[in-house]
Amino acid sequence: MGRERSISPESSPTGSRGNSCSKGHHTCFERVGLHIPKAIIDDVIADKLDVELLRSLNPFTIADLSCPVGSTRFQVVKNIMEAVELKYLLHGLGSYLPEFQMYFSDHFSNDFNMLFTSFPPNKRYFAAGMPGSFYGRLFPKASLHFVHSSYALHFLSRVPTELEDETCLAWNKGRIHYTSSQREVVEAYSVQYAKDMDSFLHARAQEIVCGGLMALLIPSLPDETNPSQSRLIELFELLESSLKDMINMGFSSEAEVDSFNVPVYQPSTQELEGLIERNGCFSIERLETLDRSMDHIIDIEKCINLQIRPILEELIRRHFGSEIIDTLFDQFDKRVAEPSSIPSDLSCKTIGELFILLKRNSYQSEDS
Repeated sequence: MGRERSISPESSPTGSRGNSCSKGHHTCFERVGLHIPKAIIDDVIADKLDVELLRSLNPFTIADLSCPVGSTRFQVVKNIMEAVELKYLLHGLGSYLPEFQMYFSDHFSNDFNMLFTSFPPNKRYFAAGMPGSFYGRLFPKASLHFVHSSYALHFLSRVPTELEDETCLAWNKGRIHYTSSQREVVEAYSVQYAKDMDSFLHARAQEIVCGGLMALLIPSLPDETNPSQSRLIELFELLESSLKDMINMGFSSEAEVDSFNVPVYQPSTQELEGLIERNGCFSIERLETLDRSMDHIIDIEKCINLQIRPILEELIRRHFGSEIIDTLFDQFDKRVAEPSSIPSDLSCKTIGELFILLKRNSYQSEDS
């Protein structure tokens, strides 16, 4: 199993709740480029896609289960398609070149019209939207050859049930996330993430052909890293403080804040590796932390700040009502802008991006 860690895409020799994203927040993602770099896509398809699988494929089917919309998603699937075509040509299979079918998935509630109207006019593939949560089945059995997902698998399918029970040790009173919470809260998040990841892998195992590939880019924490070192998680603490301001300003109550929790979890590298190996449906072909430039990290920092509202607004609206929204995020923006909230040295905060390439095991039943 090849597990090259901390690779820089620039130096390569060949160089979002299950997939839920709010409309209108794609501009920042496109600018920052929260996706798997083309050099890595080229490398893994050249190295890991089985040649024997290619002879009988038509169409070659790709599913994108990512969070960003707009040109970022289209560029990623274009990169995948071009890398597959190159694989055919390099192995003398030019006469076997297939047509390509692309599926773009997101929740039922999201605006697919925005996706459809932004398709590039010169695309060389057939395209369709596939609504539904990726924590369940989305596609027919053995119908996919390549699956891609960027910045979506840190969203939980739901808030852990223990956090909603006042009689439970994991009752997260005064907190909206697991940072700085008691051990039982952290464990509840970790258990829910394990359930979700297992559901995701079992669903994809039925949909991906034996020998098919799945490329994942997941916000994560390096092993032995405290969650408080994550800039993403730190922003939830600022949002928590802003919600407490809403209590003092009469927009909310202490009980409402106590019962609200953000369904986002950043796993460690070791944790993810263990969950995949325990599931047993896929082999880990490549696992590495992307070592991007400091400019990229700074851009991610800015992007995360901008995206807290579009990502969480509907969740907050359902829990607290619409009246709180504008005042809450005005307060949040003020807290983010405070000098004390901005790391003087970004190296003291972690914005981890873990790339994982999985191959569907041939010895595992697709009904497993």
